[in-house]
Amino acid sequence: MSIKHFPPPPGVKAPPLSFGARVGDLLFISGIPGFDANGGLPDTFEAQFANVVTNFKRVLDEAGATVRDLAKVNVLLTRASDVAAMNKLYAEAFGPAPYPARTTCVVVALPDPKMLMEIEGVAHLRAS
Repeated sequence: MSIKHFPPPPGVKAPPLSFGARVGDLLFISGIPGFDANGGLPDTFEAQFANVVTNFKRVLDEAGATVRDLAKVNVLLTRASDVAAMNKLYAEAFGPAPYPARTTCVVVALPDPKMLMEIEGVAHLRAS
């Protein structure tokens, strides 16, 4: 079985990884942080969340999927105080119900000290 990789978009500064990897009918999406297309990281949680969703949906779209194909999502936050805002924004971005299975963790830090969150996930795709 071959693996199809989805690299970061051109110009986006990223560590050595694929934004997504498709194996059979599963798409594994790497933890996507809130960087914008120019590599900038906004100061607000809401702006970072919007960038995460844009980049996350881009990977899904490139694989021929939508948020309705998500089976599992992991959300990493650096501040417990952002959980309520995340739940509201998450419902708007990944809804309506039923939502994918989800784990939300508050972590001490992410790779860039300004990163407030990242989201990773697994989607089930139609066989190609």
